[in-house]
Amino acid sequence: MTYDDTLDALGLLCPLPVLKARKRLKSMSAGQVLCIKADDPAAVIDIPHFCNEAGHTLEASIPEGAYMEYLIRKGS
Repeated sequence: MTYDDTLDALGLLCPLPVLKARKRLKSMSAGQVLCIKADDPAAVIDIPHFCNEAGHTLEASIPEGAYMEYLIRKGS
């Protein structure tokens, strides 16, 4: 899947990956996709919860060795 922007949250612990994602998504247009790279174990729970609460769609959670890539489609 292609994406419009990337957020490197490697090495950041909860709640920083979600806070940085929220800030980055604010500058994006509805329907665009943000790829977040995160190695925080809590991100597996935090990012889907954030998407659900904020009206975004978690398109994919992809394991990439020591970290995960989360593809979030911005809601309206």
